[in-house]
Amino acid sequence: MGEVFAGRYELADPIGRGGVGAVWRAWDHRRRRYVAAKVLQQSDAHSLLRFVREQALRIDHPHVLAPASWAADDDKVLFTMDLVAGGSLVHLVGDYGPLPPRFVCVLLDQLLAGLAAVHSEGVVHRDIKPANILLEATGTARPRLRLSDFGVAMRLGEPRLTETDLVVGTPGYLAPEQMMGADPDFPADLFATGLVALYLLQGARPDARALVEHFAEHGTPGAPQGVPAPLWQVVAGLLEPDPRARFRTATGARKALASALELLPPPGPDDEPIEIFDQLGPLPPDFGPAGPPPRGPGAPGTLPDAAG
Repeated sequence: MGEVFAGRYELADPIGRGGVGAVWRAWDHRRRRYVAAKVLQQSDAHSLLRFVREQALRIDHPHVLAPASWAADDDKVLFTMDLVAGGSLVHLVGDYGPLPPRFVCVLLDQLLAGLAAVHSEGVVHRDIKPANILLEATGTARPRLRLSDFGVAMRLGEPRLTETDLVVGTPGYLAPEQMMGADPDFPADLFATGLVALYLLQGARPDARALVEHFAEHGTPGAPQGVPAPLWQVVAGLLEPDPRARFRTATGARKALASALELLPPPGPDDEPIEIFDQLGPLPPDFGPAGPPPRGPGAPGTLPDAAG
């Protein structure tokens, strides 16, 4: 039996860790299904404010994994999201290495679609990286990607929670203007998206600094080995160091990607199918597909004290 929050969410097992909280697989006694629950670990005011900002996001899109509900008990607080079982892009590249260009196009299109929805709400993600991009466990069927972890996201014009000269994000996936302390804006997310695309195509983290230096000294680099030129033109357009030369919107990048896809060679008969496995593992003892066993009279799942 796990700890129950607000009479509704029963924690089963830890499945990950975010910036300010651990992520658990939890049973929702009201909706009778498993969800992912991020539980705040720190109680200082700064962490709580960032946590509140994240749980307040409500972006309904098939390629975005945003908070769906929240609950509080005593000095602890959590919010819940859909449970996504296929691991992150890090797991996928760890299993297969460089991915086929057409497969990357599918993932990149879904990421840009989710990002367009986020940006349409005036939100800058600020931490796009492979570990924050999750996959449904679809087997060998068409992949389904979900952009997650809005812990450092902010709306345009919203006051920062950090000093203005403190860089927020993950080293190696920061746009040049982020490194210079510029105000958060959508093109920085697109630069990181280009680095994610290159990571998928090459099977290793790109050297962002070397790319930026090459652009500055020699112009657009040639297509890396194994990357078709039409696809590279789109990725390079995302990686322009000058945000004014970069794609300005995720929708614009998607349109360019769709045109590039038409120019790619068809998949070969010997191409290895990409399978996205369930990465969560078995449920812990006392938890089954239909949840934990009933607790008897007064069991959780009626009316939560402070849940949304």
